[in-house]
Amino acid sequence: MTKTAKKILIIDDDTAILEALKICMEECGYKVETLSKVKNPKNILDGSIPDLILLDLRISGSDGGQIAKVLKKDGKTKNIPIIMISAHPSGKKAAIEAGVDHFVEKPFELNYLLDKIERLI
Repeated sequence: MTKTAKKILIIDDDTAILEALKICMEECGYKVETLSKVKNPKNILDGSIPDLILLDLRISGSDGGQIAKVLKKDGKTKNIPIIMISAHPSGKKAAIEAGVDHFVEKPFELNYLLDKIERLI
């Protein structure tokens, strides 16, 4: 019996980071979806519920903290672990206020991020 790959949704407006993380996560056996823009936080999942969300704090035209708050208040998405990533000086404070499960400061060691993902999934 084969194990079903866990799904990770990565939300970041930096396409280089999106692509690098996607490649890395897929090489580690995860199924990965990416978003570089978020118009309405309630519609980002489109019926496909990921096992974990990697969310940048600052996204062009959006606020990752607000996105996290919306997801954590919704009954369908409140239990999805969210790791917020950011280089912003107030990133950790914003992550705590948003109720995310973990915060990772950019730049980060990939193995550190993978360890946090494994622990939360």
